[in-house]
Amino acid sequence: MSRQILLDTETTGLEAREHRVIEIGCIELRNRRFTAEQRWYLNPDRDSDPGALAVHGLTTAFLADKPRFHQVADEVIDFLRGAELLIHNAAFDVGFMDKELERAGRPERIASLCTVTDTVRMAKRLHPGQKASLDALCKRYGIDNSHRELHGALLDARLLAEVYLAMTGGQAALGLISEPTGGRRDATAAETAAAFTADLSRPLRVIRASDEELVAHAERLKYIVKKSGKRLWDAEPS
Repeated sequence: MSRQILLDTETTGLEAREHRVIEIGCIELRNRRFTAEQRWYLNPDRDSDPGALAVHGLTTAFLADKPRFHQVADEVIDFLRGAELLIHNAAFDVGFMDKELERAGRPERIASLCTVTDTVRMAKRLHPGQKASLDALCKRYGIDNSHRELHGALLDARLLAEVYLAMTGGQAALGLISEPTGGRRDATAAETAAAFTADLSRPLRVIRASDEELVAHAERLKYIVKKSGKRLWDAEPS
């Protein structure tokens, strides 16, 4: 029976040699059908870089009571072993996972446990010259990612599962993503529109970013590019 795992990680920063994995999210498919999901939050024993924190929102306080990687290494290895891993920009996540295994004193590496397929490369083969970020692929295949205000490993693995099934021709809806109620969304939009209209006659007050905010913004953009393999703000090719 074909067993595939869509995997994503969140980390404290961009470089595996100094940063840590703080979330591992997995969606398991057997014969293209959803069979399980798994998520581990991890205490990294360090703060996230400002840019990374702005992307995933996982604070040091939230992670303080979570296990360290070495405490769940057996569980992670047992879950992944023998599967085909489908990862968006696989080099990033595999590099971090291998570094965590090394720190835990484990001899295993991801390539010895699983086969790895990079879905960024798959998307670029299918759509040459087009954006291959997860957001761009959701848009291309009509997959709703409007709830993706912050990146999360399990959320992104769910979205990637939907994208993968759509890219490989067939079922594209797993029913994995819970959506907010339409009433709440409509009410928020109406309230926002009313407030905006009421403010049109008032002079605009310009608030400029501080030096600290500009640095954090630059770090966040670097993190997004590293995670997605693409500059998300580039214009769509005509």
